[in-house]
Order: sequence, then C-alpha cells, then structure tokens
Amino acid sequence: MAEEVSWRNRLTATTAPAAVLLIRLYVGAVFASEGILKFLRPDTLGTGRFEKAGIPAPGFFAYLDGVAEITCGVLLLIGLLTRLVAIPMIVNMIGALTITKLPILWGNAALFPAKSGWWDFSHEARLDLAQLCGSIFLLIVGAGALSLDKHLSRRGTS
Repeated sequence: MAEEVSWRNRLTATTAPAAVLLIRLYVGAVFASEGILKFLRPDTLGTGRFEKAGIPAPGFFAYLDGVAEITCGVLLLIGLLTRLVAIPMIVNMIGALTITKLPILWGNAALFPAKSGWWDFSHEARLDLAQLCGSIFLLIVGAGALSLDKHLSRRGTS
C-alpha cells in the first residue's frame, strides 16, 4: 500500500503555483479541440491530411491521434496525471513537426507545397512549437496548485 501511495505521489506531486492552470487550459484546450476536429473534418484535418502527408495507414493513425489528443487534452484541462499525459503529447508534437513542418525548410512539404524556408516554417510551425513547449513545461513543473494532481498528492501524504 505504501509503495502504491509513493508511486502516485511521485506522479502527481507538484509545487507549481496556481498560475500553471493557464498553461494547462491553453495546451489542453488546443489538444482536445484538434482531436475533435480530426473526427469532424476527416478530409482536411483527419485521414485526408494524414494521407496527403504520407503517413502510412492514415485511417488508423488519424483516429488514433484524434483519440489521444482528446483524451490527453481533457486530462490536462482537469490536471489529472499531467506529467504522464504530457509525454505522449510531446511525442505527438515532435512527430507533427518532423513529418509536416520540417520539410518546409527544404521546400518539399506535402501539406505546404508553395512554402519553403525559415520564415514559412516558423509561421506554419508556431502552434506545434507552442504546444511542444507547453507540454514540456507541464512535464517539468506538474499540474500546479489548482489541479486534481495536487488534490491527489495531498491525499496521499495524509
């Protein structure tokens, strides 16, 4: 029992201030809404986009990504398992940047055929970079004082 409490405390512990809520709300809302859009607009933001980007099995990976973004986004919004949830979202953003945005630098991006170079890359990658930085921040500091993680870690120590 003590081992389970210790594991839970390490996962949910946070000394970050309540202001972290703002980062969680931003990052979580963007992930959740983008995940929902993969289902609402499959041709442009789901399977169609994944196919155009050259991702294998686009029907599978688009919906897997959508479910992951919705699930992780909601967990970030409520501040539950924040550090754990940040990990797949970091991987998600690295994948999105690598597959869809970095090719812009060399002028051969399937999703952005008319764009090339640093300025086009920085413009198109701005949301992905913000989501990546926000996810890394949450991995490092945790969910903050206004979160279920904080509530769970308090319960585990009493």
